Amino acid sequence: MTYKTKGIVLRNIKYGETSLVVTIFTELFGVQTYMVNGVRSSKRSSSKANHFQPAAILDLIVYHSTSKSMQRIKEFSWAFLYQDVLSNVIRNSISSYMVELLQKCLKQPEPNPDLFNFCEAALLKLDECGKTVTANFALFFTLQLPHFFGFRMADNYSNENNILDLQEGNFVGQRPHHPHFIEGENAATTSQLLKVMQPDELDAFKLNQETRRNLLLKYQEYYALHLHDFGQMKTLMVLHEVL
Repeated sequence: MTYKTKGIVLRNIKYGETSLVVTIFTELFGVQTYMVNGVRSSKRSSSKANHFQPAAILDLIVYHSTSKSMQRIKEFSWAFLYQDVLSNVIRNSISSYMVELLQKCLKQPEPNPDLFNFCEAALLKLDECGKTVTANFALFFTLQLPHFFGFRMADNYSNENNILDLQEGNFVGQRPHHPHFIEGENAATTSQLLKVMQPDELDAFKLNQETRRNLLLKYQEYYALHLHDFGQMKTLMVLHEVL
């Protein structure tokens, strides 16, 4: 049976001479793996393979069976044509980071339309936002994503509770008896970032490269504490370089 759904490409792997195995976060079925045949067979069809770049947003008609671990795509087309996300080095690095982080969080093939809508809107905004918002975008996405998986940080920052305990996910008044915490200006900045609901608000954050780097490293530590087998982010070092 065929279904029509949108999808965000997470990963592609070459298979054989002409095919791709593609991981896609679909609006209808959650994360799914698809075999796509014949998209690398000639110059004429090479443009078809371009559809399956990570972060691409596609309109799909797919075959779906709950008894199969790998599905097939009947038809595909661009749902949205980016201006910069797939071509601009900085925006592409940020989108690659977002996609890797999302893939690490998606453990089961369950539909999550709210998460899909959030990710789609975030990628569309990344394609058009200004320089300062772009520079802070990875911080925003990293702090917002846990909301959809049940481990969002609590924003209970105050003059008394001014240390972020990454293990507990909230602000406390004393240094915890473990090394997983954020304090000082970085804790205050995290509290302000947690209040951001729309990416345009990021324009007010005038952060330097070192601050962004340190915050992202600590936020990855937070993910690793709350997600089993989180591992290392391959795109993080690239992101540090371009930002």
